[in-house]
Amino acid sequence: MAARPTNPNVHPADESTPTAADRPQGADQRGGEGGTRTLRRGLQLLEAVLAGGREGVRVVDLCRSAGLERATVHRLLDTLVDTGYVVQRERFRFVPGPRLAAVAPADATPNRAVRLQPVLARISAACGDAAFAIVREGGQSHCIARQVGTHPVQVLVIQVGTRQPLGVGAAGLALLAALPDAQVQAIIDMNAPQLGAYGGMTPERMHLLVRATRERGWSVIGNHATRGVLAAGVAVRGADGEPVAAISVASTLARMPRERQQLVARTIREALREMLPRGL
Repeated sequence: MAARPTNPNVHPADESTPTAADRPQGADQRGGEGGTRTLRRGLQLLEAVLAGGREGVRVVDLCRSAGLERATVHRLLDTLVDTGYVVQRERFRFVPGPRLAAVAPADATPNRAVRLQPVLARISAACGDAAFAIVREGGQSHCIARQVGTHPVQVLVIQVGTRQPLGVGAAGLALLAALPDAQVQAIIDMNAPQLGAYGGMTPERMHLLVRATRERGWSVIGNHATRGVLAAGVAVRGADGEPVAAISVASTLARMPRERQQLVARTIREALREMLPRGL
């Protein structure tokens, strides 16, 4: 059995005594209701740990994203650690465990980069600007492919291999906005301490950008990851319809008025539809 996570701020009695919030009304008579609630909370925590990826997620972040008290989170983590779904890393961080590796698909990043490179080439040739492809790694975006355009001024905001908080760039924002609300909340909570380094980004601002992206159908962001730059992005779906990557085109602010942003988004969608009709 894995060692029980310890926290000096929590007395052992606090972790063994349920709070009022942990006991649904009538739970003693309706055990099924309590079991369902516990399962739902455990899955919610597991989803937040998955969003943390290899960097891990702290207990305080899990409490915030799940809306649960620390003692409840520790009890649920005990079970997830004991069963191998979560592993404690360092003292206060938790990462996905070995049991998840058995059900997780193999790393498809190299194959995705190969498949997306011709799509980027077509988009870049049509727009004249640099195009980028990213995938998600926990709460981070990872640039897996890049295509330089033909316009005399190229904005090469990131390199292949660059990782940054998901959402601070246009491709990452498009992918973040395509995820379920619970994952969006967990990722923003986890990245909150880092966001200020990207043009003064805040969690509140990130939520607004996610909402605007969903309403618009494509992302646009400027002056956050790189000054004087604006980029537009579109999420890339897998064969099952789930968001698995995103593509963006970046240029100078003067070269990206709203009309051209719309053209870029349309060009990305057309290239994806024609070159990857069944998804990535």
